[in-house]
Amino acid sequence: MAPRSNWKGFLRLSLVTCPVALYPATSESEKINFNQLNRQTGHRIKYLKVDADTGDEVPSEDIVKGYQLEKDQFIEVTKEELEELALESTRTIEIDEFVDRTEIDPRYLIRPYYLRPDGKVGHDAFAVIRETIRDMDKVAIGRVVLTNREHIIALEPRDKGLIGTLLRYPYEVRDPAEYFDDIQDVKVTKDMLDLARHIVNQKAGRFDPEKFEDHYETALVDLINLKRAGKPITPKERPRGENVVDLMDALRKSVGGAAAETKAPKKPVKKAKKASAGQKEMLMPIAGKKPAKEAAVKKPAAGARRKSA
Repeated sequence: MAPRSNWKGFLRLSLVTCPVALYPATSESEKINFNQLNRQTGHRIKYLKVDADTGDEVPSEDIVKGYQLEKDQFIEVTKEELEELALESTRTIEIDEFVDRTEIDPRYLIRPYYLRPDGKVGHDAFAVIRETIRDMDKVAIGRVVLTNREHIIALEPRDKGLIGTLLRYPYEVRDPAEYFDDIQDVKVTKDMLDLARHIVNQKAGRFDPEKFEDHYETALVDLINLKRAGKPITPKERPRGENVVDLMDALRKSVGGAAAETKAPKKPVKKAKKASAGQKEMLMPIAGKKPAKEAAVKKPAAGARRKSA
C-alpha cells in the first residue's frame, strides 16, 4: 500500500489525460531527531505563536499571511484569495515540451517524486504517456502547484511509473561568477595530471548507494546507546588537516596510498544488526521504528538527570 500522496490531479499530454497522484520519493523520517529540553526540568520546550507587540498568544484561525511592504506595514493575503488564483497547474500537470536529459543543468534539480495512476481508471492513458517518453528517450517538462507554489517538473519513466523531479526557476540559481572569479589561474603540468589520473584509475568503481554509510548517524546511535547504558563518553580526537608543502610529493604519496587500498581486501558492506531479545533496551535501531524512538526520548528520572549533568 503506497503512503499518502502529496498531490492528486491529472497528467495531460495534448488530449490524453489520466488521474494521477504524486508521492515523495525520499524520506528524512528515519534519521534521528532531537527535541529541545529544559535542562533544569527535563521537560520539552514548546513554541507558541504570539503577537510581536502585545505578547499575547494568537489562535491559528486568526493568523493570516502578510507581505511586508516596509517596516510595520503589511498587505494581508487570505487562504481563499490564494486559492482563487486557480492556476491550471493546481489540478493538472500539463506536459509542455520534451527535452534531452543532458540539457538539464544539475543546479536546477530540487527533489524527486513518484507519479502513479490514481485509482483504477486511467492506467491505459498513463501507460501511453509513460512509454512515449521512454521510447523517445526524452524528459517531459510540465508544471505543478505544490504548497501554494507553481513548480516546473521533469518527468522520466521508472519501472511501471514515472519519476517527477521539481526544478528551480532561473532567478533561484546564483551566478557562479560571484564565487569563481577570484580563483587563481594555475597552469597544471602534464606530470601532475598523469599522477592525478593514475589515482582516479586506481579508485574507479561503479555507483552503488548500498555502499554508502551515514557515519554521523551511526555515531549518534552509539552516543545515545552509551548514555542509556550509563557509560562514560570519551571524546574522540578530531582529524587534523595537513598543509601540503610539495604538491608533486603529495600526489606521489597518494598514488602509493591508492595502490595499497586497491591491493587490500575490501571490507564487506555493513548491514544493520538485528537486536536480540536481551538487547532491545540497549540498542536503538535507525529504521525509524516508533516504539524504539519513543523509548529513546523518554524523559529521564530526576536522579539520572543530575548524574548526567
